[in-house]
Amino acid sequence: MHAETEPEGRPEIRKARPDEYARLREIELESEVLFTEIGIGPFAPDPEGDHFGRASVVFVAGDPPLGFAMVEVVDGAAHVWQLSVLPSAGRRGIGTALMETVADWARAGGFEVVTLTTFRDVAWNAPFYAKLGFEPVEILTPELEAIRRHERDIGDDDFGPRLAMRKDLGPARS
Repeated sequence: MHAETEPEGRPEIRKARPDEYARLREIELESEVLFTEIGIGPFAPDPEGDHFGRASVVFVAGDPPLGFAMVEVVDGAAHVWQLSVLPSAGRRGIGTALMETVADWARAGGFEVVTLTTFRDVAWNAPFYAKLGFEPVEILTPELEAIRRHERDIGDDDFGPRLAMRKDLGPARS
């Protein structure tokens, strides 16, 4: 990961500990304030409770955490289920560092693609991911289509246009 090479002021990226999941939920809720400020939300709560424990991996920035990236495997690709950074820690490269760590983890695990779903027109969503090399997905895989259908069903699309995106990583490096 990026522990030894982090630029000055950028926190270490590491795997989350289960005892930090409650704090990650707080970060998730605090970061949603940015959406409400632009008229998006409130988001539907997760009916299954602890979504962090179901993830394939959760990376955090800092100790205590300032942000996190939650990753699952969807249709044979690493899928970023959520990226959240505390508003007070924003614009310091934390989200970028978390996404770079996700890509490194995915490559090391043999994944050639990272996917995600996001709001198309929110500056810290699709435009941010595009700067990191993500492109809109034209034809959705079955599980990615199921995610988009679920987002529509719970009302996320009512807040603005959403899309799926992907970043091709290429073959895993040896």
